[in-house]
Amino acid sequence: MTIEARIRRDIEERIRSGEWAPGTRIPFEHELVVTYGCARATVNKALSRLAREGLIERRRRAGSFVAHPRIQSAVVGVPDIGALIAARGEAYRWKLVSKSLDMSPPGEVEASATARWLRLCGIHLASAQPFGWEERWLALGTVPEAAEIDFGEVAPGTWLLGHVPWTDARHRIGAVAASPAVARHLHIGAGSPCLQIERWTWRSDAAVTFARQLFPGDRYDLVEDFTPR
Repeated sequence: MTIEARIRRDIEERIRSGEWAPGTRIPFEHELVVTYGCARATVNKALSRLAREGLIERRRRAGSFVAHPRIQSAVVGVPDIGALIAARGEAYRWKLVSKSLDMSPPGEVEASATARWLRLCGIHLASAQPFGWEERWLALGTVPEAAEIDFGEVAPGTWLLGHVPWTDARHRIGAVAASPAVARHLHIGAGSPCLQIERWTWRSDAAVTFARQLFPGDRYDLVEDFTPR
């Protein structure tokens, strides 16, 4: 086995075993040169290969870091973020940031001026690292039982999928820059590119929920398989 292959193998084993979690800085090139007694070009070649394979991220002047695994989900349907993260072998957790009553329904959802909405803001975490930001409104006229749920431990999307059937949904997907407030919660720079998913669901003609989710652009893929009709 070449020295380059040994470096790749050792780093990959530490990543896949969980010893080095996503976001962990791996040793600098000059440190690996000393550890393996090889040329810097050999180390650079090994790290470049790991970066192409998506295992690490190389940041200019900052070093190399364990990459956050990209999550894939279908474009059509309402995915459970926690289940997607768990399927990748990572520990999932939902962190509630705020909870309040909101008399103003979100845009594009028709409701009376007196409709009561529960607004929730929180963070989806993968391996204790921020994965996505969520703002969600729940129509209490349609799902009054939501008012009694704490949502401190269970994500609202997960709870809805298990308790409230829906009949219609609409997605809007776009690229946005992270606001300073959202960037702080996601531990990224303000203005960083994010994938934004806005989703409305209804039960018959009654609005159930509106959610706005933001994910750093390198962490979430939307995938759809289809055939000609």
